[in-house]
Amino acid sequence: MAKGYRPVDRDQPFLLPPDMREWLPGDHPVWLVIRVVGEHLDTSAFHARRRTGGRGAAGYDPDMLVTVLVWAYAHGVTSSRDMERLCGTDVAFRVICGGNLPDHVTFARFRADFPEAAGVFFTEVLIVCARLGMGKVGTVALDGMKIAANASKSANRTEEGLRKLARDRVAAHAAADAAEDELFGAGRRGDEVPEQAWSPRRRDERIRAALADLEAERAAAQAAQAAQAEAFRARQRAGQRTGLSPAGAAVELAEENLARVRAARAAQLARLEEQYAAGQPRRGHAARPGAPGIDDHCRVKRAAAKLDAAKARAAEAARKAAQRAADRKGPGPVRNITDPDSRLMPVRGGGFIQGYNTQNLPSEDGLIIATELTGEQADCPSFEPMLAKGQQAAALIAAHRPAPGPGHDGGSQEQDSIGLALADAGYCSEANLTCPGPDRLIAVGKGRDLEKAARDPDTGSPGWGGPAIQAMRERLKTPDGIAAYRQRGHIAETPHGHIKHNMGLRQLSVRGKRKAAAEWEFICAVHNLFKALSTGHLTSQALTALTS
Repeated sequence: MAKGYRPVDRDQPFLLPPDMREWLPGDHPVWLVIRVVGEHLDTSAFHARRRTGGRGAAGYDPDMLVTVLVWAYAHGVTSSRDMERLCGTDVAFRVICGGNLPDHVTFARFRADFPEAAGVFFTEVLIVCARLGMGKVGTVALDGMKIAANASKSANRTEEGLRKLARDRVAAHAAADAAEDELFGAGRRGDEVPEQAWSPRRRDERIRAALADLEAERAAAQAAQAAQAEAFRARQRAGQRTGLSPAGAAVELAEENLARVRAARAAQLARLEEQYAAGQPRRGHAARPGAPGIDDHCRVKRAAAKLDAAKARAAEAARKAAQRAADRKGPGPVRNITDPDSRLMPVRGGGFIQGYNTQNLPSEDGLIIATELTGEQADCPSFEPMLAKGQQAAALIAAHRPAPGPGHDGGSQEQDSIGLALADAGYCSEANLTCPGPDRLIAVGKGRDLEKAARDPDTGSPGWGGPAIQAMRERLKTPDGIAAYRQRGHIAETPHGHIKHNMGLRQLSVRGKRKAAAEWEFICAVHNLFKALSTGHLTSQALTALTS
């Protein structure tokens, strides 16, 4: 039994310089991450944005900075200041830095180059995973996930609120300018700052961007409504089936019809007058003295009555729409003055977050092979483009998959292309079910309803939906169909749970859709890299084999 304690002598210097390789055990994953980034990933996209030579101190190696960011994001650290702190206190971070101590400004500026390099980095990590034997794409599952933006819901403003805020800002600037002119003289304020030191994302510019976005959205909606009405009128003129008329089309058609009938009656009366002037006798009711004029003619009256009825229906529809808008909870269309590209997104369980909608396509073994960040609340429009991106990723994985070894029977060749794509009911539409691409199973209702229909296939069908939706409903009732669809939850939602709960990444740290999309791609690349680590595909022996 020990009789005392080991001494704690903080004044004792090292007799020899310490070997950094002894700070962590040889099987610590940080060594593998350093090797992957330094030896097996093409980081030239990050190097392209750096400057070397010239005056000043030497810059930090981009490979080292990338490795710090990879390790930080994998452990839920996204703050540049936290990264700076950990580079001085955490052993793994200090090993990555190799004795360097980059500050938070270095990380912030380096991360600002993500939009040019994150997509390439995502592809490079996917290639490494493919070379390690990962990427089983026989069955893939598409799912959306809402992630919070670097903005608050309280920073949302309606168009009226944005205009008032803009006016208040202009008045505040004018008052400040007048006070400074009086104090320092016209044209000077006393603490002149160079033009290049101004921030390109000032509050005033964000307000203007939010207003412009709202106006563009309204103009686009009006243009789409006008195009829909014009297509309706073209079908009606051609004698085709038109269905329900869009807003405004019925009134315009009635006006066109009235003008046409009035013109026809006017031409008829002019022709009769010409005949009478030429000496021809008056014949028929229309030629008699006192015959109805243009507006008194029966056809013109009927056309005018139809126009009045169309206007009344349009006014009633506008009144009901205004009533629905008044009854609807919420302020209507809004934009965020912190991140104008972000949107209010509904989340599971109720409520909203200020954020983005991420579309992710994971493979059977948990790799995110394709991803995209959007500002759309709905998932449905993303199905076809994401399926196309998934097919491109599958081809990339197949091109870099290791060749089969001796005695291999070639049984995994079906994994070189997408065989089946799974998606939930948020992607269900006739267009998504019939667009080109691999076989797919898209839910036509809630999961519990699908299971109930599969247990009792003879139950009646709801009847809604076109032919493709009806066929999918019947297919999901079959044992094979429902068994295949049951894989969706595990394949699609496991990566989301890992990113949010294990990696701790629930909010993006940059603003603007372009930068946010790049950061999300980087997060997915980090997920894929550590998926290879956790599954045992990424080992020291595997990396040595890749090098040889």
